[in-house]
This record gives sequence, structure tokens and C-alpha cells, in this order.
Amino acid sequence: MKRRSSIFAVAVVCLALAGSMFADSKAFVGTWKLNLEKSKYAAGQAPKSLTRTVSADGDAVTYKFEGVGADGTAFSFSFTSKYDGKDAEVTGAGMPYGADHIAIKQVNSHETTATLKKGDKVVGSSTATVSHDGKMVTLTSKGTYANGKPVKSVSIYEKQ
Repeated sequence: MKRRSSIFAVAVVCLALAGSMFADSKAFVGTWKLNLEKSKYAAGQAPKSLTRTVSADGDAVTYKFEGVGADGTAFSFSFTSKYDGKDAEVTGAGMPYGADHIAIKQVNSHETTATLKKGDKVVGSSTATVSHDGKMVTLTSKGTYANGKPVKSVSIYEKQ
């Protein structure tokens, strides 16, 4: 009887932890607007505006980005990932570094890493972290433009 109670207790704790981990894995879901005043970009490279909308369907997460670039041109792109580190195709235009694929891995419930590719060539990487209060995402990115110029940025998004 004592053994059954111990097994039951362990099972309850595991289920509780799994449930809380699942709930936290949705930390990225929502609509997020770029806060340009808190973000850091190289001179002349910050977009004028940028909104990212993240939705989940089972284990797949869809990201949609809409904004206006530094040059005043509107852009929109999206992709769907399973946070499994496998390449996902990017549709639309405006993805940083001209990337046409992205591979995202979930590090923990509030952090992901991504590799951006153009064809088979890696052109950038990023780390996204959701604050523990769920109100802010910090996206640290680095990459190389087609002209070979390296670039780094820190983008701060606030939940809407």
C-alpha cells in the first residue's frame, strides 16, 4: 500500500510539472509590438514598425510578421515551426538577412534559439526570451547581409 501511495504521488507531481511546462511553452503566443526606444539596431537599420503575431495549433507554432522597413517599404512574412530544430519555409518578404528558411529549437519554456538560412547557407541566428511575467520578448539577432556586412540587433517586443 505504501508503494502504491508513493507511485501515485510521483505520478501526480510529474503530471503537475508536465502541465505547468506545457502552459509555459505557450509563453510566446500572442501579439507583440516592437518597442523601438528600447531596441538596439545599427544606424539606419531599425524598422519603422513591426508586429509579430504568434499562434499555436497543437505542437506547431505559426509566426506572422508585419511592418514597415527602415526605407519605408511595407513587408510581411510568416512561417510555421514545431520547435524541433528542423527547417521551416518562410513565406512572404522581409525576413532578416534574406532568409528563406528558419529552424527553431525550444531551450526551455521561455527561450528559443533559431538558425536562419538562405538556401543551404546559414545567414543568421537569434535567441528569443520571454520575460517571466510574460509581458516582453527580447530577441537578440546576428547575421550577415548579402553584401557580406555583419549586423547585430536587440529587439524588444511588448505584449499587446
